[in-house]
This record gives sequence, structure tokens and C-alpha cells, in this order.
Amino acid sequence: MAVAERGNPLVEGLERLPIHPTSMVIFGGTGDLAHRKLLPAIYNIAHEGALPERFNLIAVSRSDIAHDDYRAMARESIEKYSRRTPDPQVLNKLLEQVRYVPGTFDDDSVYERLDEQLKEFDKEAGIAFNRLFYLSTAPTFFPVIVGKLGDHGLSRHGEGEVRAVIEKPFGTRLAEALELNRQVLSVLDESQVFRIDHYLGKETVQNMLAFRFANGMFEPIWNRNYIDYVQITAAEDLGIGSRAGYYDTSGALRDLVQNHMLQLLTLLCMEPPVTFTADDVRDEKVKVLHSIKPVDPDCTVRARYTAGMAEGKEVPAYLEEEGVPQDSQTETYAALRLEVDNWRWAGIPIYMRTGKRVARKVTEIAITLKPVPHLAFESEGSIGVQPNQLVLTMQPNEGVALSLGAKIPGTRMRIRPVNMEFLYGTAFLSQSPEAYERLILDAMRGDATLFTRDDEVEAQWRVIDPILEAWSKGSPPLVEYTAGSAGPEEANKLLEPGHRWRAI
Repeated sequence: MAVAERGNPLVEGLERLPIHPTSMVIFGGTGDLAHRKLLPAIYNIAHEGALPERFNLIAVSRSDIAHDDYRAMARESIEKYSRRTPDPQVLNKLLEQVRYVPGTFDDDSVYERLDEQLKEFDKEAGIAFNRLFYLSTAPTFFPVIVGKLGDHGLSRHGEGEVRAVIEKPFGTRLAEALELNRQVLSVLDESQVFRIDHYLGKETVQNMLAFRFANGMFEPIWNRNYIDYVQITAAEDLGIGSRAGYYDTSGALRDLVQNHMLQLLTLLCMEPPVTFTADDVRDEKVKVLHSIKPVDPDCTVRARYTAGMAEGKEVPAYLEEEGVPQDSQTETYAALRLEVDNWRWAGIPIYMRTGKRVARKVTEIAITLKPVPHLAFESEGSIGVQPNQLVLTMQPNEGVALSLGAKIPGTRMRIRPVNMEFLYGTAFLSQSPEAYERLILDAMRGDATLFTRDDEVEAQWRVIDPILEAWSKGSPPLVEYTAGSAGPEEANKLLEPGHRWRAI
């Protein structure tokens, strides 16, 4: 049978399957993440008819409010942050099955009342609902909540499945991540744990697998013989806003490089898995992480922004932001050069950079191919033959672009680069679902492909921990860059001869 007749093997088996009736519990149900992302995501899943036929939602938080008051808060959040205007009928039906349990996360009575409410849902329906616990809280509460779920018998549920989604950051250093894994896995099995990285829910990130493995034209050049270097950029024009309490204890390296950017790297560099099941995909990603050479601190740059112009207005320096200590040594920009030392990628420099308050918001992977060996196209008015570049953009405009050398119209052979571009919005004429919609659905299904496994978390920290250790000792020194710029000049020193950063 021809390939065209068989269809794309990457989508086989991914059709929408019915999900077992589920009771979802959001710890931190009145928090910012719940209001801006989780509640709107649940609504949009319901709007598309993808929620289980029977679905219940329980929020747990400190505020002492009634069920109806929380429903009103949830309605307001969905109406404000949903990517589509809510349908009153769908929203009303969803909110009917919303309950609220007040109390602190270390209070045993909270879990007793939660257990009663979950059992009440089961009794009313006459079935055992699956249970999905979503830990949308400060990281200090992760082991507390999981421990209490175990103490109160909520980590298992007869015929129903029990799963726990744990937000990032999963630890702040390697030792802490190992201890957190130990505590979580003393209560739950690894198959029950879904460590979330919302970047993996983005359509473009998922499409990297399809792009690489469903298109025969790319696989032959996806190696050290043809690729010159790779850049992974995650830049933001925004500052830290009201997140000083979190951000100053985290910094750019922990906030983005340790998780999101290393995940992008694994998808870019992984070998084709035997199947596209969770463990086969994650096995290949872990191999990439284990292949990363230890990063020399001299191949890193850390910096923070000073006052400047951003978003069309004057903005303060990082040290002048509300809540930032004056003696802070936290970086708002991090860049590094590393190498994946395996057969396919050995010798290819991979540059990573992330920063706040830079010129614009962009998340992209740029693969630059080696230049052609014979330049016979030198001519006046010709830009010249530039290396081909493949750019996968995650935000703000999801898509893929390929730069090619083309002849400028006229009587002479003059060359300049042109772009072939594919944009999701125009190609599919639809709005991409929010990352949390896909990830919440996958967690309900029990599909862990887009979630991080315990050994993956450990491998990520083994890459980053030595850098943090060196930085804590002042090597290299913290430098500065002006808000609204492309970042510090020192980042250029990471580049090998002939390489250059893409413009931000």
C-alpha cells in the first residue's frame, strides 16, 4: 500500500477517545494559574465536547468561601481569560458540578472533607470516578499535599485511576529534585505522576515530532554532516511584573533553561522512537540529556537588565522592581553553549539564550546548515549565498520558515535569501488550543508522553546544577544589559567564528 493511502502514521490512534468519568481537584484553586489558565482550559475542553461525559471539579484553597462564591469567581475567570467567548449553556452546565473545599494544605480536616466530597460524587453517579489531583501551588507544598493524600487513602481508589499533576519548578537544585522525587514516589507510582511542562503542550512543540519524522526530506540532513550550529531562543519583552518573590529565588536559568529549553533540545535531537508511546518517546529524550557534555562555566553568560525603553515606555532596572532585594545576584538573562556528544550531533555547537526585558517576545529554534562549498555567484548588488536556515517558531506566531538562496529578477545572476514560510493560523484556519487544554486532557487519559519522567527531571538537573554551583561562586561575573536591547554584548563571546545570533 502506498504511503499516501496509509496516511500519516503519527496521527494513527490519536483520534479523540472517550475519557473515563473524572473528578478533578485543583489545589490552589483561587491562585493566578487556576484563574488565567486552568479554569479557561477546562471550559474550552468542555466547549469542544472533549471532557468526560461525567466531570466534577473541586477547588481547594485557603480562602473561606462558599461553593456559589467560588462558582462566581470561576465564571468571571473563564469569561475574562478564555480564548473564545463562553457559551452560557456550556458554562452553566460545567459550573453545576463545581465544589469548593477551604483550608490549608497541611490541615488533615481538608483531606477528610475532600474525601467526603469525592465519595459523594461517586455515590450520586453510582460509579467510581477517576481522580485527577492538580497541584497548582507553591513548590514547598508539593510533598505536603502528596503526603497527605497518602495518609488519607486518597492515593488509591478501588476501580478508579488516581493521577497527580505537579507544576514546575520540580526542585531548585539536583539534590532537592531527587528528594522531591523520593517523597512523591513513596506515595504514588511513577505511572500516576504527571510532571507538567506547559511548553510541551504547545502545538508547534508537538509538531516538531511530526515535522522531523513524517517528512523524509529532513532526516538525511539532520546530523553533523550538514548542520553547522543550532540556536534556541526564549526571549520576553516583559519584566518580572509582580513575580519578584518567585523570580528572585529562581532566575532565568532555572525558570526557563532547566525545563522548557532543555525539553525543546531533546525533541530536536532525539532519535526516532520505536513507537510514539509515552515511555518510548521519553527513553529517547533521556538519552539526549545523558549525551550533553558538562558545560564549562566559561561557556555561559549571566546578566540582568538595567533601566531602558521597552513596550514603548521607560521601564525600571531589575533592582528597582518592586520586591527585589538590593543585594540580589539573580540573573534575568542566561546564555550558554553546549554540545550533545553522540553520533548524530557531535561537534555541533548548540547555543541557548533566554532573557526578560529584551527587544521582543520570541521563542524559536533556528537550525543553520553548513554553507555550500563553491560560491560562484558573487556579483555587484548581490547579498551573496547565505547558509540555509530552518526556523521553528513557538511564539508569538507559530510556524516554520526555511531560508533559501534565490536569484534576484534581472539580467545578472544576483542572489539574496528568501523565506518559505508555513504559519499554523493560516494553514489550518483555526486557533491552536492552549497548551493546558492538551495537557489536562492527556492527564485525564493517562497519556504521559508530554510529561516529564523522574529520570528526565534528574538528567535535566545534572546538566544545570554544575552551572548554578559555579554561578553561586561568582564565575562568570554577573553583567548588565539595557532593557529593550538584544541582551548583553558578552553573549557574542560564546559564538564560534562565523556564527551569529539571530536578531531579537
